[in-house]
Amino acid sequence: MSVPADVYEKLGAFYIGRPVDPASGDTKPVPLLYDAKDLTTHAVCVGMTGSGKTGLLVTLLEEAAIDKIPALVIDVKGDLANLMLTFPELRGEDFAPWVDGDEAHRRGLDRDGFGAELAELWRDGLESWDQNGDRITRMRAAVEMDVYTPGMSGVRPVSILASLTAPSEKVREDSDALRDRVITTVDSLLSLLDMDADPLTSREHILLSLVFERTWKEGRDLDLAGLIQGVQTPPEERVGVMPLETFFPAKDRFALAMTLNNLLAAPGFAAWLEGTPLDIETLLYGTDGKPRVSIFSIAHLGDAERMFFVSLLLAQVLGWMRGKPGTSSLRALLVMDEVFGYLPPVSSPPSKKPILTLLKQARAFGLGLVLATQNPVDLDYKALSNMGTWFLGRLQTERDKKRVLDGLETAAAEEDTGLDRAEIDRLLSDLDKRVFLYHNVHEDGGPSLFQVRWVLSYLAGPLTRDQLKRLLPAAPEAPAAKKKGRKKAVAAAATTDDASSRPLLPPSVPERFVGGVGEVYEPYLLGVGEVTFLDKPSGVEHREPIRLLIPAEGKDVDWDDADSSTHDPDALDTEPAEAVRFGALPDPAAVPRSYARWKKALSEHLYRRRRLPLAAVPELDLAATPGESKAAFRVRVDDAMRELRDKEVGALRAKFATKLERLEDRLRRAEQKLEKEQQDVQEQQMKAVLETGASVLGALFGGKRASTALNRASRGFGRSRKERTDVAHAEENLEAVQEDITRLEQEFDQGLTALELELAAKAAVETIEIAPRRRDVVVDDVLLVWVPV
Repeated sequence: MSVPADVYEKLGAFYIGRPVDPASGDTKPVPLLYDAKDLTTHAVCVGMTGSGKTGLLVTLLEEAAIDKIPALVIDVKGDLANLMLTFPELRGEDFAPWVDGDEAHRRGLDRDGFGAELAELWRDGLESWDQNGDRITRMRAAVEMDVYTPGMSGVRPVSILASLTAPSEKVREDSDALRDRVITTVDSLLSLLDMDADPLTSREHILLSLVFERTWKEGRDLDLAGLIQGVQTPPEERVGVMPLETFFPAKDRFALAMTLNNLLAAPGFAAWLEGTPLDIETLLYGTDGKPRVSIFSIAHLGDAERMFFVSLLLAQVLGWMRGKPGTSSLRALLVMDEVFGYLPPVSSPPSKKPILTLLKQARAFGLGLVLATQNPVDLDYKALSNMGTWFLGRLQTERDKKRVLDGLETAAAEEDTGLDRAEIDRLLSDLDKRVFLYHNVHEDGGPSLFQVRWVLSYLAGPLTRDQLKRLLPAAPEAPAAKKKGRKKAVAAAATTDDASSRPLLPPSVPERFVGGVGEVYEPYLLGVGEVTFLDKPSGVEHREPIRLLIPAEGKDVDWDDADSSTHDPDALDTEPAEAVRFGALPDPAAVPRSYARWKKALSEHLYRRRRLPLAAVPELDLAATPGESKAAFRVRVDDAMRELRDKEVGALRAKFATKLERLEDRLRRAEQKLEKEQQDVQEQQMKAVLETGASVLGALFGGKRASTALNRASRGFGRSRKERTDVAHAEENLEAVQEDITRLEQEFDQGLTALELELAAKAAVETIEIAPRRRDVVVDDVLLVWVPV
């Protein structure tokens, strides 16, 4: 008996199948309509392989799509991507590309023939459940569907960077919500690194949590490079009451940073940093507000990678949910086709806490969770008790059956409804494929049986990578899905040619930052040390501080090309300015041993090339002091020259003094003799005159006395002539002495002139260079200095 579409096509009602008579096992000819609003209390689907779980989940998602309810689908096994295989015209050529070639071969058919058979099977199956291709068309028109492959490049990867952005203000203001978000994010990262993720005992967890919490509280986003830098230079100097260095020494923090960097630099990790952003709003709604069904196929990932992605996605969902106003209607679905390992009863993987939080809080925000598993014993009991709807298919073991019966009893007790455990046990023991025991706490009458309707989508089984790639041309481009370059996402964890975030450096690499305005930090090397210049003859002892700055460009550093710098290492910043990018850092600059090599090269450069140029007068053993002006040095030189001149002139005077004294003594004696000779001449002349007068009187008076007088007068004039001759000789002698004195004075003057020339030559100022001794060259450090430009 056919049922018109208007019987089940009702707003807010999901056509999921038909009731089954538990006595006869026959399907009743009426649709089973499930109230969409009941999914806000969540649903669990349990059944072994082949029980029809995938068909049930696909059915729920198809009904939600027709009702324009967006969904996030975590496709652990790879089956739910079949939602993309919808063929409204139900033609064989539509099915053919997706059929199993091996199965077609076993049937003796080619792909086209097998595709035609499947098209007919689907047409008949839909018709038997009062459906047709028009309903497929309606579903496809109601929503956008897309499939994503986190961690897989070449298909449609998902960028996890959005999961590191600061949560909404509402979440940041809620300390519990922020703490949960931090813990989940850190748990996810550490699980991917296979590290201990216990929030109480793992110092890695505590440190990363501090970095996330402080950064997010300030409303700042993080990327992985920023997280790595935060590990090296944490925001807190103390952890609890312990100093940071005691709790987590820099060497160990660098090891953690390197582990994160290795993850970031791994070729396979590139797929996690590009593609569609992990933004829940854009994954649930298109740019025009059209609802979207976003399927995350993660079957290709390893266990750690799956846990990593699922935990981050759940954390994002929590943040998105808390930013929404409350509602009693079903706003969106979160469906996971295998929850085994993500919600265990004993251990606490990163995914467990966000799932439990969603189960407790999502109802108020209109978010419904549908979780499926083959192994109910591996599910947390508290989670099962929070499920409002139970879909139970065939179970593998009696233990599985007992677990779900215990859970049903608990749920029934909380809802104050009766439950016949023996009857439920009987029904669970004899279920056919696609037949489920259905229990909804919002409905009266207790558990019942139903058969899942024929799905609109072609269930081709797990899709391969190539099949997923073939889906992409038909899939609309997700909003904001422009590929983000890895260099931008990775930031400075590895050096690039572009400006990016702060590079990861070992703690033994000294790093400083120059203050100032700039857009990009460029790397330089700052050589710091001291050279002592010692020159005993000139009395120079000078210590010169060394500050040499040179761009960091490669393995070898030519300090000859360095410029003098005024940067004091102690005055430089130890942390960069905010919102400044970093230029490319050469690989050698990130290696500690490079700095030892550069220090040695700087020491050799200073010893070989560093000189102290000074003005000097070598003949005087006189040199200018460093910093002394030319005028001041000239004054010192003049003073020294005057002292030397006086000394040399004194020596010259002493040399001529004896000769001059002898000549002066001869001059006195010559003058004295001349004076005596002149007196003698005068006396003889006077005596001769007197004698001549007496002679004249004797001649007048006659006699013998006159003759004697004349003789005496004649002799007197003779003696007078002799005395005059002696005077002439004395005068000649005096003149000779005077000439000797004149010659000595001339010789002295010539000596002074020669001395003046000699002293002038000695006073010549030259430039000398004082070289340091090797032991007087001290290189304190070579630092990596970031200069803003």
